[in-house]
Amino acid sequence: MTITNDTPVSTGRTDLRSRVAELRALKERVRLGSSPKATEAQRSRGKLLVRERLDLLFDPGTFREVEQLRRHRATGFGLEDRKPHTDGVVTGWGKVHGRTVYVYAHDFRVFGGSLGEAHAEKIHKVMDLAEAAGAPIVSLSDGAGARIQEGVTALAGYGGIFRRNVRASGVIPQISVLLGPCAGGAAYSPALTDFVFMVRDISQMYITGPDVVQAVTGEQTTHDRLGGAEVHGSVSGAAQFVHDSEQECLEEVRHLISLLPSNNRESAPVVVAADPRDRANERLLDLVPGDPSRVYDMKAVIEEIVDDGDLFEVHADWATNIICGLARLDGHVVGVVANQPASLAGVLDIHASEKAARFVQSCDAFSIPLVTLVDVPGFLPGSDQEHGGIIRHGAKLLYAYCNATVPRIQVIVRKAYGGAYIVMDSRSIGCDLSYAWPINEIAVMGAEGAANVVFRREINSAPHPEVARAQRIAEYQRQLVHPYYAAERGLVDDVIDPVETRAMLIDGLESLRGKHAPVQFRKHGNPPA
Repeated sequence: MTITNDTPVSTGRTDLRSRVAELRALKERVRLGSSPKATEAQRSRGKLLVRERLDLLFDPGTFREVEQLRRHRATGFGLEDRKPHTDGVVTGWGKVHGRTVYVYAHDFRVFGGSLGEAHAEKIHKVMDLAEAAGAPIVSLSDGAGARIQEGVTALAGYGGIFRRNVRASGVIPQISVLLGPCAGGAAYSPALTDFVFMVRDISQMYITGPDVVQAVTGEQTTHDRLGGAEVHGSVSGAAQFVHDSEQECLEEVRHLISLLPSNNRESAPVVVAADPRDRANERLLDLVPGDPSRVYDMKAVIEEIVDDGDLFEVHADWATNIICGLARLDGHVVGVVANQPASLAGVLDIHASEKAARFVQSCDAFSIPLVTLVDVPGFLPGSDQEHGGIIRHGAKLLYAYCNATVPRIQVIVRKAYGGAYIVMDSRSIGCDLSYAWPINEIAVMGAEGAANVVFRREINSAPHPEVARAQRIAEYQRQLVHPYYAAERGLVDDVIDPVETRAMLIDGLESLRGKHAPVQFRKHGNPPA
């Protein structure tokens, strides 16, 4: 007997072996999917099947499904005649690098992966399980949004997901992996999670699709130009990670999970480091120019310092003037925030502030210490930035650092000017340790600009203005911008040899590992919008 999703099972009395055989046949049919045509269509789009994706996400043989035999109970519009098992979403848990992770994964072959009442209840169930177990949850999104035939119950299902996203925020890691369309209200769930992955050519996310955009505004666009992976990875910043294939994407999801704790009460996994903790960083002496106006790649500096040169960068293609990523120092996970002189001279602007603020909040929520490498000329000037709200966006980064209670170490690599110096986790806003290299310049502004402001009249009235300017610049540097000025005033804990940067960071973080910051009672803060 071949059992399909719509084949009724026997109801008469029979022996246990027959029932077990019947059960196994049913589950195998559910596992394979009920429609070869739908399977062929999924493959024709260059997309994997839902269970192939789960095989890539989890350690072999560890996935355990729940509510596999669930069916919807809706009627009308022909739904009563179509009641496939799973209702278009596979839910359960498995192991990733030996640790429990929960998942829900849309099956586009069933109702286009659309969300109805039963579908939503399955997701609610697994989200509740993940929160109760204190384990990460991953969503593999590939669905057509709310199931129109089920009306408001489908919309209510989304509401339940959003409420759980917010309730679990900062409690367990939430990772959204977009492997197909994610449109309308469905897009808000990824926006509420900690990390979003997308795949080029198959992932799209938007509130209103191209047809609606054209009808309302007259603009002609495509799914990818409107909400594809490249757009959200480099323009909107809605996706932290963009990959070329589903296989590569899911392998990187596994890597990210290996760097995160299971919940906010645990520490991130520690590994035995093969990279010596006291390894000297001789290469840094050649990587960073002494001239504060010369460009270099801060990623190379980070890779020289961290274990095995391995930086797991977040938002690599958006707001590239600041670098955010996870790495290890002596086997312990740290969050790294660094200005990037190779992009816009490392200046802070609206997007860089938002990117770093979100990352700092994420690290603090999951007890990941922060290392901040500073080489910043200031905030980006201009009416576009001012009118776009650089004040409130810059305040987001300031708020995030001030609010963070994890161990925090600042390293001033080269220059740190103006308000940007304060915002980049200075001693005055609460970093635990502040180190500086011997080429550091910490000041309200660069010496040239400062001399032009302070000594403007004197320079303009001098017989040789250029000579007078050069003298005053040198004087300002000698008095206020020399490498030991901040250290003499206790705003920098030590001026260090760059060669010792790795060892100093490891020793400092080790000393702060038991840090406990008392938090005053409040319902919650009110961060800048």
